Amino acid sequence: MIIVTVGTQLAFDRLIKMVDELAPSLKQEVFAQIGAGSYTPKYHAWSANVEASEFDERLKHCSIIVSHAGIGTVLKAYRYMKPIVLVPRLSSLGEHRNDHQLATVSQLKNRPGIYVAGSKEELKDLLHGDLRPAVAASDMEASKERLLGYVRQTMVEMLT
Repeated sequence: MIIVTVGTQLAFDRLIKMVDELAPSLKQEVFAQIGAGSYTPKYHAWSANVEASEFDERLKHCSIIVSHAGIGTVLKAYRYMKPIVLVPRLSSLGEHRNDHQLATVSQLKNRPGIYVAGSKEELKDLLHGDLRPAVAASDMEASKERLLGYVRQTMVEMLT
């Protein structure tokens, strides 16, 4: 399942409409948390707001997250090892008071597991592609083992 979120503070009808128009062509179901938006999706499930614990469960079990460029959602994607597609809000379209989300995606766009779409066509290409999470579970285990090995070695050196 693809989870779409616009956060809880501002509407982001442009993103919800793009995903809704793409939903019939996607191989996965879509669920969107649309916030205070005025656009009502026709082709996928949605809710204005989702209880925090329920939303966390949805994120844990989804395959892809599509989101505004909110750092909280990016951190959740990393935590749950999910690929995330960021669509920044644009102040020129009245979606935010400034373009800090453009600055955010410019810093994050080359990191593993983080993808950026500036248009419906780019979003379509990404959602039809093979998106990988930031860290695979096997890599996470290997990283943990390296860290534990380093801690053990450091402790031995400190005690001798």
